[in-house]
Amino acid sequence: MKLLFVCTGNICRSPTAERLAAAWADHRGLVGLDTTSAGTRAMIGSPMEKTAAKVLSSLGGKPESFSGRQLTPAIAADADLILAMTQHHRDAVLRMAPRQLRRTFTLLEAAHLVTSGGARAVTELDTTRALTPRLDDVHMDVPDPIKRNESVFEEVGEQIAAAVVTVLEGLHTIDRP
Repeated sequence: MKLLFVCTGNICRSPTAERLAAAWADHRGLVGLDTTSAGTRAMIGSPMEKTAAKVLSSLGGKPESFSGRQLTPAIAADADLILAMTQHHRDAVLRMAPRQLRRTFTLLEAAHLVTSGGARAVTELDTTRALTPRLDDVHMDVPDPIKRNESVFEEVGEQIAAAVVTVLEGLHTIDRP
């Protein structure tokens, strides 16, 4: 399964989610989960932002060898599941790849659909979306920590980690390759 995370610059939130998902899969011996990320206005070729990398390391992820990349229609079309950090990012993905509607969610929305809606497979996320009360706009988006203090990076990292684990724990049993 190809799992794509999307944010703006692709140096904080989406690489944090990407690398935490990869660490989760490695820890469980799950093969076939390909995690990647991209940005809607990416800092192409840049490493992770230093504070984000530090927080990622503290959460068990590996920031080394990361390089920011721009989201393209081809990258979006190739993903089996797209988890965006905000509704704005989700909308940007859908403008590029409208056929991915049933596979594109905000990260927090997907976690909500697993916990409150009972989705257990990627294919169930979309049907569950129609049956589950929608989160309010404030609870749909992971905030951007750029230019904020380290405690904000830590809060955002913990929020991403919790949501990633919720989604992967909830979906992996059926979607395991």
